Amino acid sequence: MSTARSVTLYRPACPHLDVFRCPISHPTGKRSASLCAAPRTGGNLMEKIPFGRARKVLLRAKLRSNRRPLIQLADLRADFTASLVVFLIAVPLSVGIAVASGVPVELGLVTGVVGGLLTGLLPGSSLQVSGPAAGLTVLVYEAVRDYGLGALGVLVLAAGVLQIAMGLLHLGRWFRAISVSVVQGMLAGIGLVLIAGQLYALTDTHPPAGGLEKLGGLPALITDTVTSADALSAVSVGVGTTVVLALWLRWRQGARAVPAPLAAVALATAAVAALSLPVARVEVNGLLDAVQPPGGDDFARLGEIGVLGTVLAFALIASAESLFSAAAVDRLHDGPRTDYDKELIAQGAGNTVCGVLGALPMTAVIVRSAANVQAGARTKASRVLHGLWLLVFAAVLPWALEIIPVAALAGVLIHAGWKLIPVRDVVRLWREHRGEAVVLVVTTGAIVVTNLFEGVITGLLMAVAKAAWETSHVHVETVGTVDGVVRARVLGNANFLKLPELLDELEELPRPGHGVELDLSGLRHMDHACRTALTAWSERNAAPSAAVTTLPPPTP
Repeated sequence: MSTARSVTLYRPACPHLDVFRCPISHPTGKRSASLCAAPRTGGNLMEKIPFGRARKVLLRAKLRSNRRPLIQLADLRADFTASLVVFLIAVPLSVGIAVASGVPVELGLVTGVVGGLLTGLLPGSSLQVSGPAAGLTVLVYEAVRDYGLGALGVLVLAAGVLQIAMGLLHLGRWFRAISVSVVQGMLAGIGLVLIAGQLYALTDTHPPAGGLEKLGGLPALITDTVTSADALSAVSVGVGTTVVLALWLRWRQGARAVPAPLAAVALATAAVAALSLPVARVEVNGLLDAVQPPGGDDFARLGEIGVLGTVLAFALIASAESLFSAAAVDRLHDGPRTDYDKELIAQGAGNTVCGVLGALPMTAVIVRSAANVQAGARTKASRVLHGLWLLVFAAVLPWALEIIPVAALAGVLIHAGWKLIPVRDVVRLWREHRGEAVVLVVTTGAIVVTNLFEGVITGLLMAVAKAAWETSHVHVETVGTVDGVVRARVLGNANFLKLPELLDELEELPRPGHGVELDLSGLRHMDHACRTALTAWSERNAAPSAAVTTLPPPTP
């Protein structure tokens, strides 16, 4: 009879037991395996456990011992602190964006709440924070002006549904193919129009409608401000807010303790209250009164071409801004990377709910997201908690908004608009890639002159034309002249954009009178316009003693 050997299979979580596989004798003479639990100290056999049942019990024990808690205390503590920082940043920005968009201030807070409690829970980006963004302020203001506040919910809801559809169709990654120059030009145009509009709010004056009108009315605004004591008081409050905001960011210790927007607005509010300055303050109507779901008449307007164009603009611009923000946030931390399609669905779900509530559209906000990461956030709990704090603030402390001067919020948005203008990038692009700089400047100018949607379309078309022009490099090389026959080889990509240049080079070929052999095998691409033009040129320029030979290019 052979000596039984014990081989340790697994050491369970219980510190008093070891588990062994113990070969035992079978009445038929065969061996069978069984799991035996024995005390670690003595090693004597205590009991035999059936193999199948023991395997299940021990598997559960192993899973329980290796399972990581859903929320660790250290992570929760870090997320709690980060959520307070993001909340303190979100309050003044949400209120200021709502005022600049021409809607009740409560709607900005509602969008922030939805961005935290709903979008914050959904998969996509783990540390990115969503809410109302300055990038859509101009478009929202124009939509409310043209279609009314009641139609805003329909526009946002339809844009959210479109975002969900794009995410389900896996179109999120295609937003990374958009030219960076177009995006920077879009943000620069938004920043210029936003600054121009907030200069009027800085003096407690209602701004004109379009971007050109805002810029054209600045001389008259300056004249009226100089002659009005109340307007000068408001300007001093707004300029002081912007200066404090800029300087506060350079004071690292102060910026870590209190977010710069909150500090600037709080100091401006305190100064206005202490000096009893005659400036306009934020008007609060109540959270429930501000939330107005769209009605049937509003949904009927979706058949209008202008409304559909605005919906498309909402969806595309909000998606592009969110996904570009996600890429930037991913570079700030070492956690899980963003799933672009899931993030697009999450943004669409948030905008759908915002539309049902008649609130502002949401995007991922780089300012809040960067603050969230820098404050030490580790999981998505930080952004969910920030939405909870916004909800508590809007429900319990709405009276705190009534003491905020409108000029102070204008100063915050002027600073935000200036940060949207990539001045350094324009200088760098002009030195390195002038074509990209031209696309950026043209996109910005088109947004200021027309509107946001038409300006972005203009920039995209220009970027496509620039790419087509740069990829259509073509030139003619003369291989040699043998027996009086000129052999020329065309290289590159031949399309209609380079056709005039190509024909000019062909006209400059030497012709000794014995014909031309044109080799097109070096072309990577040749469109129909070039093929037709080259055939016609061959027929016109064939020498009397020899025909022009055209070798076909390889099949693309």
